[in-house]
Amino acid sequence: MGVGIDLLEIDRLERALARRPRLAERLFTDGERAYAATRARPAMHLAARFCAKEAVAKALQLRDGSWLDVEVVGGGDEPPAVLLSGAAERRARELGVTIAVSLTHTDGMAAAVAMTE
Repeated sequence: MGVGIDLLEIDRLERALARRPRLAERLFTDGERAYAATRARPAMHLAARFCAKEAVAKALQLRDGSWLDVEVVGGGDEPPAVLLSGAAERRARELGVTIAVSLTHTDGMAAAVAMTE
């Protein structure tokens, strides 16, 4: 079993995205950005998704790949889940596992936990 966890200050991501607007395209899929854009504070939801990407990489002991290889789907009315592609998908297949994630945030912090099943 693999477990990964990550924690991020939301303001830190907000500042980074403000300084480098194209950063969002490197870190988040079109679907992730579209979901966050429907929320009152998009960076809060992007931060939780970034944490999920980090947590998945840790759970899989992933050493290469792209941020876009892990996409967080769901949220709002649906529980979050991840879609894997590229290096993340290959690693999960190699290990014979699927991934479960849990995301959370407060006004200032975002966090996620990922577990292999």
